[in-house]
Amino acid sequence: MFKNYLKIAWRNLTKNKGYSIINIGGLAIGMACFLMIIMFINNELSYDSYHEKGDNIYRVVHHMGSGEVKDKWIWGNAPVGSALKEDFSEVVEKVQFSGRSDVLLEYNSNSFQESDCFYVDASVFDVFTWPLVSGNPRTALEAPYSIVLTESTAKKYFGNEDPMGKVIEGVGGRANDGQYTVTGIMKDVPQNSHFSFDVLLSMSSFYQSRPEIFDAWGYVDFYTYFLVGDNFNVDAFQLKMPEFLDKRQTEEEKQYFYNLNFEPLKDAYLKSSAVRQPGIVGSLPNIYIFAIIGLFILVIASINFMNLATARSMERAKEVGVRKVIGADKKGLVYQFLGESLIMVLIAAIIGLVVVFVCIPWLSNITGKQFNMNEVFNSFMLPLYFGTAIITGLFAGSYPAFVLSSFKPVSVLKGLVSSSPQGVNLRKGLVIFQFSLSIALIASTVIVYFQLGFMLNKNLGFDNEQQLVIDFNWDGQVLDNIETVKSEFKNLPEVISVAGSRTVPGSHFPAAGTEIETFEGSMEHFEPFLYEIDFDFIPHYEIEVVAGRAYSREFVTDSVQAMIVNEAAVKTFGYADPADIIGKKFQQWGREGTIVGVVKDFNYLSLHQEVAPLSMRYSQYGRYISLKVKTDNMQQAITSIGQKWAELAPHRPFLYSFLDDSFNEQYQADFRFKKLFTIFSFLAILIACLGLFGLATYSAMLRTKEIGIRKVLGAEVSSIVTLLSKDFIRLVLISILIATPFAWYAMNKWLNVYAYKIDISWWVFALAGLIAVSVAILTVSYHAVKSARANPIKSLRTE
Repeated sequence: MFKNYLKIAWRNLTKNKGYSIINIGGLAIGMACFLMIIMFINNELSYDSYHEKGDNIYRVVHHMGSGEVKDKWIWGNAPVGSALKEDFSEVVEKVQFSGRSDVLLEYNSNSFQESDCFYVDASVFDVFTWPLVSGNPRTALEAPYSIVLTESTAKKYFGNEDPMGKVIEGVGGRANDGQYTVTGIMKDVPQNSHFSFDVLLSMSSFYQSRPEIFDAWGYVDFYTYFLVGDNFNVDAFQLKMPEFLDKRQTEEEKQYFYNLNFEPLKDAYLKSSAVRQPGIVGSLPNIYIFAIIGLFILVIASINFMNLATARSMERAKEVGVRKVIGADKKGLVYQFLGESLIMVLIAAIIGLVVVFVCIPWLSNITGKQFNMNEVFNSFMLPLYFGTAIITGLFAGSYPAFVLSSFKPVSVLKGLVSSSPQGVNLRKGLVIFQFSLSIALIASTVIVYFQLGFMLNKNLGFDNEQQLVIDFNWDGQVLDNIETVKSEFKNLPEVISVAGSRTVPGSHFPAAGTEIETFEGSMEHFEPFLYEIDFDFIPHYEIEVVAGRAYSREFVTDSVQAMIVNEAAVKTFGYADPADIIGKKFQQWGREGTIVGVVKDFNYLSLHQEVAPLSMRYSQYGRYISLKVKTDNMQQAITSIGQKWAELAPHRPFLYSFLDDSFNEQYQADFRFKKLFTIFSFLAILIACLGLFGLATYSAMLRTKEIGIRKVLGAEVSSIVTLLSKDFIRLVLISILIATPFAWYAMNKWLNVYAYKIDISWWVFALAGLIAVSVAILTVSYHAVKSARANPIKSLRTE
């Protein structure tokens, strides 16, 4: 019997090739999209899961200021780690990383500035699962000037040579200067890690260069992780922090708001609301969005399958009648039609796997993650995929199976069976549902595009065009001659202006404990961010001064007794008018003086965040040289600047970037989201149109004789096209009304992750509706026009 069912199913597939291609093709695309989205989501959820002790690893979150989300930092002080381990038996081990460091390393003729370096405690390999392929994990990072390289980094310096015991020299960064002995080689950090690195340096090396900061609760430059026992209760541990801090902090330190809480390692990538992270963070809302899109695509493909199956069910009514007359029961017919549905779905699932195999390089490229088919063929993914396929087949085939098996053979064989109103209404409802989803996706895609376009085109409050930035990484020789270096660059015909600074917009910057004079004359403590700049920085970047003045060489005290703040800082310090803060006293990091200027808020952070309070003080101790260059011949300008750099600093590589490019790197995750969202939305709409195309084909076929009669009676082609199209267009218009409020609500929620965002306008939904209607008209009109232009004699010859 089963063989017979297979034979009948195959005959029906080959008999109706167009129907089969549309149905199986749409479902295959839908299942392939669903699988790729699940692969992406599974990768996002897998971050840091490879650590064997991961469930017992927590990290310290530092609260500063008011304790709101914007004041929760992962980046914090050094003494907290040792103090927690000393005071609490719950803490089995602690590991601290320095802030990310850039180190110029040299070995023989190989010289590279490594941007992913951390100083770290020797206990790192006892806590984290980063296996060494060479060296002793317990002692590899104990001694000063020890260095552990990843396999790929070791290959870059040493090729096939054994790196162990070799000496690599740290050059030019002052704090990083020294000869580092290779004491370990470790496997590359897995891609699903909330932060990664290429080089680990012993924390004892850092201690030798700046021992005083390891006891300073107010100095921020460390990430603290700790390992706990199996019965650890984080809530109970949290309650002990006020007493702990009261015991550990000095009376001066207790004057400032500071608190701690703790975050599980498994929450670091997706669930952390803190800032100043050691690496990348994901977006849980985006995962939810992709999960919904994946479900949408699968549902739309299933609706197509069900719609076409129910629409064509009437063609098999006589087959059912004959089978029942010769003894087939309802149960056997249900099994037959469900079996046919499952066969089609499984064929689609296999084709979907082929599509995924072909598309994996594209998926890896667009997401920046490495995927392979081994991730599909595992004990979780493959059963999930085929389990979903079977459920989809049962769901999609259930209605036609039960409807067809319920036909009465007498009525069927007399030709008295026609499409039931329930079946017609079901198909209409399903069309409305799938086009509601499609229209919501169209509107959402438009909003995503305009939001990201807004971010790229917003006036940031500073000049980021034509800015070439040289990174010399605090090189001592460059700093000692910084004014000469700037002067030499300024003399180049391709260079308009030059400035030096510790940071540039979009790059790393510190925060500084600062006391500002209030209206009452008392000194109040704040923690604004800090830009250390030279005299030329503000005019070079065309940052607007709204009160007071910028730094000037005409004022001798500007280099040692002056500070400039932004408007956000003015409000934080309690002044309504920027002019009122001019002349007020300040104390910051050993410097005292008065505030001489207020600059207009500029977006030195990404547009995900509001402009935060910022202080700007003069310093020649910097890392970057910014050059505004002429764009007449950019390549010539780069060549000329590179040649001049080789003369001025022959010991350092010419490392440069364009500020607009480096600033926009903050939005790489957003750009990837836009690409993925757009592509999968387009595929969802394409699948919906495939179903509509199939239904339009079937509808035109059923009305062939009606069209013939109308043409004989003088009907125009346009009237017949309108007749065949209006029902579908009506369904799409209803879909617009349903989709609009849903999409508006969902995208408002999504936009909340941005501090600066667009307003959702009514025309977005009008545009989405117009696109949907246009697509529906084009999809339906093909068969409508084809049927309307057909020779009526052919359709009426049997009458």
